Amino acid sequence: MQNNPIIKHALNGTGITELNEMQQAVLKAGTSRDMILLSPTGSGKTLAFLLPLLSTFTNEEKKIQALIIAPSRELALQIESVFRSLGSGYKVNCCYGGHPMRTEKKSLEHPPTLLIGTPGRLVDHIERGNVDLETVRTLILDEFDKSLELGFTEEMKVILSHLPRVKRRVLTSATSAIEIPAFTGITEPVRLSFLEDKKKEEGQLSIRLVRSPIKDKLDTLYRLLGELNGESALVFCNLREAVERVKDYLGSQGVEAGMFHGGMEQLDRERELSFFRNGSTTVFVSTDLAARGLDIQEVKHVIHYHLPVNEEAYVHRNGRTARMHATGNAWLILNDVETVPEYIVQEPEEYYLPSKVKEPVRPEWVTLTMNRGKRDKLSKKDIVGFLFQKGGLEKDQLGIIEVKEGSSFAAVKREAFAAMLERIRNEKIKNMKAIFK
Repeated sequence: MQNNPIIKHALNGTGITELNEMQQAVLKAGTSRDMILLSPTGSGKTLAFLLPLLSTFTNEEKKIQALIIAPSRELALQIESVFRSLGSGYKVNCCYGGHPMRTEKKSLEHPPTLLIGTPGRLVDHIERGNVDLETVRTLILDEFDKSLELGFTEEMKVILSHLPRVKRRVLTSATSAIEIPAFTGITEPVRLSFLEDKKKEEGQLSIRLVRSPIKDKLDTLYRLLGELNGESALVFCNLREAVERVKDYLGSQGVEAGMFHGGMEQLDRERELSFFRNGSTTVFVSTDLAARGLDIQEVKHVIHYHLPVNEEAYVHRNGRTARMHATGNAWLILNDVETVPEYIVQEPEEYYLPSKVKEPVRPEWVTLTMNRGKRDKLSKKDIVGFLFQKGGLEKDQLGIIEVKEGSSFAAVKREAFAAMLERIRNEKIKNMKAIFK
């Protein structure tokens, strides 16, 4: 199927020249049978299940042909972003909580070919009569185990009861410890498992232990970050309140840390993710929400500020580093009353923090934010041209650019930021006034 002209065209648009083993296996399996795809987070499964979907779409059908259900807003948005990068020309809509219902309803008046959504928001649209799922032929349940874990079983039952013509179901999971409920309707599926690849990576992952002399670990965390030389670090806490406390403490010590948890507004979550992706923040404090389903690059260090609640959480957290033959470190910070859990088989190497405290390295990038985005017809190309011409930036001074619905983010080298900001402060971008900061 990789030689299919539709798929070849889509791959050309992404710049991807070669698919990995898992993606090739999914394409080879075709689109005639149900599928269960077991693959680690970050392995490229989104592209794997989207590519064969393209060959099933027809221009004759002007209604929803495929539905993807994702457990989180970020994962839903990530799937939408990957689909758009394929340049298929088919309409896609993404529905999720924290986004204006009226905006989604208006867009759904012209049905997309592909609808992506979180369980709760999809049920809302069904109950309000905003979507007609009668014509859906393909259903994809992405990170299905996570949806069950988050308690979306009833919502998924409701959604699936409105899909009378589904011919094919695809279920993905990052864990094999999952039972497939009867309500999914999956029968005699092709089962592809690439979870064993994780075992190959374990040799690339170093497990290290740092002891905190007191119950409160904040100072120990700060001192550890000073030893990491500015390399990316994902700090996991078990509670939202702890995430905020750790982030506030690091900020008081001059560390530009990002934070992420389910209680934050969607726009704030998107901004924090963008800053971490583009290197403006190299320390990211989060609940287990960041362990899976987020579009963030490989991190060098995973820090368990709080011990994971179980082995599965431990595995998923560590899955954010040492991917695809890269090396990485998982750090356990334990106070004087904590011990290494029994499920951690690999004995951690104890690391002794030096008596001299180093100040954590500041990121080399700073993010320029502007209150213009997709709804203003602004593109990455527009921003690049503007910052080169009006901002006076050199090519190596401009980093990752992300354009969101109503805002945009551009990473700029720290040493060039202040002068660039002064140059563009009163300028218009694409003949539009904008707020730059």
